[in-house]
Amino acid sequence: MEHNDNKAIGLPENAYRELAPGEEYHPIMPASMSFPEITPWSVIWGIVMAMIFTAAVAYSSLKIGQAMEAAIPISIIAVGVASAFKKQKTLGQNVIIQSIGASSGVIVAGAAFTIPSLYILKLNVEFYQIFFASLLGGFLGILFMIPFRKYFVKEMHGKFPFPEATATTEILVTGEKGGKQALTLVVSGHLGGLYDFMFNSLHLWCEQDTSKIIPAGEKLAQDMKLIFKMNVSSLVFSFGYLIGLKYSLIITLGSLFSWFIFIPFINQLGVMIAGPGQTNFFAAMSPEAIFSQFVRPVGIGAIAMAGMIGIIKSWRVIGSAFSLAFSGLFGGKSASHVIDTERTQKDMKMGFVMQMIIVTLIASFLFIYFGVQVTLTQAIVSVAIIFVISFLFTTVAANAIAIVGSNPVSGMTLMTLILASIVLVNVDLKGNDGVVAAMLIGGIVCTALSMAGGFVTDLKVGYWLGSTPLKQQRFKFLGVIVSAATVGLVIFILNDAYGFKKTVTMTNDQYASFTTTFAKSKAALDSIAVAKDGSTMIIDERDIAQRQYSIEKPAYDSLMKVSQSPLSAPQANAMAAVIDGLMNSDKPIPWGLYLVGAIIALFMNWLGIAPLAFALGMYLPQDLNTPLLVGGLLAYFINKSSKDEKLVNARNQRGTLIASGFMAGAAIFGVVGALLIFFNLLNRDLNKEWFESIGAEWLALGAFALLIAYFVWDSMRAKIDD
Repeated sequence: MEHNDNKAIGLPENAYRELAPGEEYHPIMPASMSFPEITPWSVIWGIVMAMIFTAAVAYSSLKIGQAMEAAIPISIIAVGVASAFKKQKTLGQNVIIQSIGASSGVIVAGAAFTIPSLYILKLNVEFYQIFFASLLGGFLGILFMIPFRKYFVKEMHGKFPFPEATATTEILVTGEKGGKQALTLVVSGHLGGLYDFMFNSLHLWCEQDTSKIIPAGEKLAQDMKLIFKMNVSSLVFSFGYLIGLKYSLIITLGSLFSWFIFIPFINQLGVMIAGPGQTNFFAAMSPEAIFSQFVRPVGIGAIAMAGMIGIIKSWRVIGSAFSLAFSGLFGGKSASHVIDTERTQKDMKMGFVMQMIIVTLIASFLFIYFGVQVTLTQAIVSVAIIFVISFLFTTVAANAIAIVGSNPVSGMTLMTLILASIVLVNVDLKGNDGVVAAMLIGGIVCTALSMAGGFVTDLKVGYWLGSTPLKQQRFKFLGVIVSAATVGLVIFILNDAYGFKKTVTMTNDQYASFTTTFAKSKAALDSIAVAKDGSTMIIDERDIAQRQYSIEKPAYDSLMKVSQSPLSAPQANAMAAVIDGLMNSDKPIPWGLYLVGAIIALFMNWLGIAPLAFALGMYLPQDLNTPLLVGGLLAYFINKSSKDEKLVNARNQRGTLIASGFMAGAAIFGVVGALLIFFNLLNRDLNKEWFESIGAEWLALGAFALLIAYFVWDSMRAKIDD
């Protein structure tokens, strides 16, 4: 029966609380009625959103180390477009658009956190490797999540907050009443995008401010290795607003611990070891270099231990989910394939799910066997690692998303890489082939876990609204295919335009010396090239200069790309360091530093501080952490701006829209800038001298202050009836 009154009047009163014994939840779209869900409109727009946001999220992930949540802006756009075209009965269709489109963020997280590591290690990367690693991981994430759907979205109703799913659901419900919020998203998207484009591509001001902007700060950095950095991107501080004060504060504290305590401590340790009259080993190193070589490995160890803590804490959840899954598999009372199951509880038949899992694992075997050219035993071991870790960590990822809206996929992937590397080395798979195999395994696992976390959000949104899970599940595969194809192309373009290397740690004098030497060799080559007499001496000199130039030119180009690169790819750099140390025995593995990090994570957990958030702060660059606190403080301020709860909710919702717009716009304009550079329509060295000046830093500080002022002004003018 078709439902003729598609007016959304709001979620039921018991949508967010635990149900009393015998109480049932009835969604907006009743199970007894039929609603438009899979239509040409929803499928086409879902594909378009998947393509656009795959590019945008790839840029943001590689820039700040955090995958932008695409579900919220996609939902707003879906509502706005439907309103613009005066579409009716769009609630079910908008869920499908969001579900297909949101594949972008989760697929990107898997690819962007792992595949750039191969570029960083100067190994060849083919499009098919990115595509199949993303595709296979995405399929496994969907398939492994289906048996756990009822547990997370129905059995645990009201026990998990599902912050992102809540925001997405509220947007879709509100959209049925008019979709006015789309205008706020469009305006903020253009503003945030243009703001970041000004420094990312046009270099009108710096991307970060440092304490070196004042003379005292310069001296502290040189003598005490103390430095403060803050990124002024609209994208970064907006992310801080969305995660709130609690977690932004913990992340920032982890960062300050690294930069204000750990780095100065290491420098002082060098002074004590050197003794009177001796040279401090760390004296010639910049704070950035100390962080990269000694502090970041501590952060990696902390992340790995935080992931293990998460698994231990979730053990009961895993056990319950296993029980529910096997009950469904063998035809128990929770079986999802019972014929008379109501529309809102229909899943894919468990037999088909198991068949698809087997097919996907076989495809993974063929991918590793032929793609890396390993032995039969090595390929079998690789697939076993993929299966065990992906299935085990699926519940961890879903649990994390359900509770805090954040998926610790990077930490779990690091653990995967360490375990995979140890196992692969024992089956004689090491060196460059071992690196490629381990990283592709990590890419598949990372994508699977990311997809599991993202997909549970989609399913919860559908549960609250009354969508058909079976339809969500089927068309999620389409979103994976589109996003996997898009992310391969986008990573190729971003690498060519910006690169994924770590920030250059050489001093200004070293850099100047290098560029001067290169300039001399180029000038020598040019002068010899115009000689006309053809004498043997001239020809020999030209050959010598040519060889010198050919050696220095790639290094120069690489240096210029690295020095200009805004894409720090922190997760990929960390994973590259780990995998290179494990697979190449000539490079020492900092096990002691990993152990220190693990102890710190255990101590944070004992104190009641979220260990994963603190660990992320320790190993992510400082300039990307400090603006998170700015965003978190803004969220706190707006939530305390009035005693009228309804007014506060309206202001907070407006702030969420603005932040989502800033993030989406900045990411999209970042991709536009990359394309302009890629096609030589924009000079990557534009305004280079000004961009690196102190004046550009002061201008950046002023621009950032104006952006924050706008954010506060626009949020505070929200009204209850908006």
